[in-house]
Amino acid sequence: MNYSKYQISKKKHLQLYTAMLKPRMIEEKMLVLLRQGKISKWFSGIGQEAISVGVTSALRDNEYILPMHRNLGVFTTRNIPLDKLFAQWQGKQYGFTKGRDRSFHFGSQAHKIIGMISHLGPQLGVADGIALAHKLKNKKLVTAVFSGEGGTSEGDFHEALNIAAVWDLPVLFCVENNGYAISTPTNEQFKCKSIADKGIGYGIESYSVKGNNILKVYKKVKKLTKSMRKNPRPILIEFKTFRVRGHEEASGTKYVPKKILKKWKAKDPIENYENYLIKNSILTKENKRLIKNKLENEIRLNTSSTNAIEDSEYSLKKELADVFKKHYYKDIPQGAIVKNIRFVDAISEGLKQSMEIHDDLIIMGQDIAEYGGVFKITEGFVEKFGKDRIRNTPICESAIISTAMGLSINGMKAMVEMQFADFASSGFNSIVNYLAKSHYRWGQNADIVIRMPCGGGISAGPFHSQTNEAWFTKTPGLKVVYPAFPIDAKGLLATAINDPNPVMFFEHKALYRTINENVPADYYTTPFGKASVIENGEDVTIVSYGLGVHWAIETLKNNSDINADLIDLRTLHPLDIETIYASVKKTGRLIIVQEDSLFGSISSDISALVMENCFTYLDAPIQRVASIETPIPFAAHLERNYIGKNRFETVLRKLLRY
Repeated sequence: MNYSKYQISKKKHLQLYTAMLKPRMIEEKMLVLLRQGKISKWFSGIGQEAISVGVTSALRDNEYILPMHRNLGVFTTRNIPLDKLFAQWQGKQYGFTKGRDRSFHFGSQAHKIIGMISHLGPQLGVADGIALAHKLKNKKLVTAVFSGEGGTSEGDFHEALNIAAVWDLPVLFCVENNGYAISTPTNEQFKCKSIADKGIGYGIESYSVKGNNILKVYKKVKKLTKSMRKNPRPILIEFKTFRVRGHEEASGTKYVPKKILKKWKAKDPIENYENYLIKNSILTKENKRLIKNKLENEIRLNTSSTNAIEDSEYSLKKELADVFKKHYYKDIPQGAIVKNIRFVDAISEGLKQSMEIHDDLIIMGQDIAEYGGVFKITEGFVEKFGKDRIRNTPICESAIISTAMGLSINGMKAMVEMQFADFASSGFNSIVNYLAKSHYRWGQNADIVIRMPCGGGISAGPFHSQTNEAWFTKTPGLKVVYPAFPIDAKGLLATAINDPNPVMFFEHKALYRTINENVPADYYTTPFGKASVIENGEDVTIVSYGLGVHWAIETLKNNSDINADLIDLRTLHPLDIETIYASVKKTGRLIIVQEDSLFGSISSDISALVMENCFTYLDAPIQRVASIETPIPFAAHLERNYIGKNRFETVLRKLLRY
């Protein structure tokens, strides 16, 4: 390898050499621990150290890096405490995830490192969000994110590149092309000659670099990042390298031809660099011995650290408490001045007032800027808040939700509008695996609200009419809100934005322009986890939310002889089950009505909880009314028969006769 053409000080030579040697020696120790059964799995980066160390050394310490599971050199170059790293790998309480996750599935804000999740792709969009926050704050900083060549086939990779290109985000996309995705060679992964070609298609400056030459990597990244700080834009770098060990140790390397292994072992980044340094009297044999002894002692001391081998007692209370970031609700009461507005106006007004209060709140979504969104909720927002804060997005739900996560990581708030709740399926991975799990895993909250225009009754068919709240009530780490009235919609939206945790905010489209009431004009908040008792009665308890509440109101109006407790849940997580218990203990009968289909829905959980906790108070079997078990149809007569509204009165009467 050619090192001589790079002008660099002796001190920097030795720093880079030591920085590469450290992760190599740690890995060799980890392989011993693996054989001893002291760790369960290891993803080796042996032979790729020049990339992690070169990129990290070229960046500033206050610039974020998003590494993969083969980038140990990123962590060690940023001087992450080794005792915590060893504890992390051994699943110990002292580790970054307290034993809740493995490998490099964690982050450290103190070191500006944001770790990966196993689904790989979302972190590319997260890098976009971090870079966007820097750009909005006028900070001339670069964000570096890693991917393997296999990850470049994922949709998130293409979405993230497109967003970065369209928004001129200073993201350095680092692709380690090490030949194989587990055992699949590159010729079975993509047809293009070089991964750098993929960036060109998105209008991104792209380079292909020999990744085993530490000086080539360091100098190239140093030059590019200096340029990116002056002229913010994304750049893609393909680092050509090789994985000399298996995808993880159990995989082995039998699928790799021996001649290829031999070729790449001869290109070992540390051995070649070391030989160059010795040959040019930059590194003496005595210096080499001292460096290795120092690293060996550091590794030995931290591997045997008490913190790394002892667990604290399991605490159920602590496990549950760490799912969400603690948030102390601040009650801002409703004012005396009211005006009669529609549901859609309440959402718009609540969002506008929150934008005025939180100058770090960014709204993202398709067609939400000048067009005002398909439901016109953000109409006029661009004129008031500007295009930096009201951001039209490409059609890429997954990467936009990940971008929202990046904004949160970098200290901002994000609101994402799903054009229709149905489209959240395109961003499902980012929601349920990244947003929902981050705080539990390593204490990073997701200060994000995802607005979900949902529901049927308007003949929009299977892809624009779902009410899919049950997808998310099942996922620990998400809060789910579903108002039925304008006054609640405005107050709950304000609370959702104040809450530093991820909130799925459902808005039934059929209510947008059909329901109106007097709503306080000024900003106020409504608490999560407190149901609203709309009507009081002794005969039966009716529980619903969203449009179902209005079905129940209409039915009771048409059946004045029925005296019911009508409970509007308002939030599905947290769920106010205590109000339901109190009502059932009074009435002895319970019926739950919802628009969602029945199996696996929120009504199933409410029914089970009441049976477990109020069984002796029940005078009749619990009844549930919901949509039939089909996708929601388009034709009006089919849709009418799909939803449970027309079956509700019959089932209610049957329950009262029991």
